[in-house]
Amino acid sequence: MLRLTPRQYRRIVAHCLDAERDPETGLLYEACGLLGGPVDATGTPTGKISGVYPCRNADASAKTYTVDSRDYMPALRDAEATGGSLVGVWHSHTHTRAYPSETDVRQAPDPGWLYAIVSLMPGADPVLRAYRIRAGEVAEVAVVLDGDVG
Repeated sequence: MLRLTPRQYRRIVAHCLDAERDPETGLLYEACGLLGGPVDATGTPTGKISGVYPCRNADASAKTYTVDSRDYMPALRDAEATGGSLVGVWHSHTHTRAYPSETDVRQAPDPGWLYAIVSLMPGADPVLRAYRIRAGEVAEVAVVLDGDVG
């Protein structure tokens, strides 16, 4: 489960909607960021998110993302300072649904992490979905906003 506060959810979606655009084509770049939170005794994320860290997309691309290395260490330090760790990443899909692409699956860096994707399909409201990606297998996890039932 990925448990976000409504404020964290809005911050993630706003970061995706405010992403830079390609100066030549005007296409929105994929946005990305890191998620911080507690881990259990085995090092597995509990799913509760305590920190949301918007990052720059080092790829500057509408089709791929790489979290800018200059944003990684400050996010890690803050997550650890609050008693947690980095537990996941989010990025946007600017024209497709919120499901991991082949590239997303291939580049998933940590089998314990949570992977959130925000779909920004034209003509539709943003949709945030979350997954675990282990050994190439994709499993959706529930996204729950604190205060929501269930």
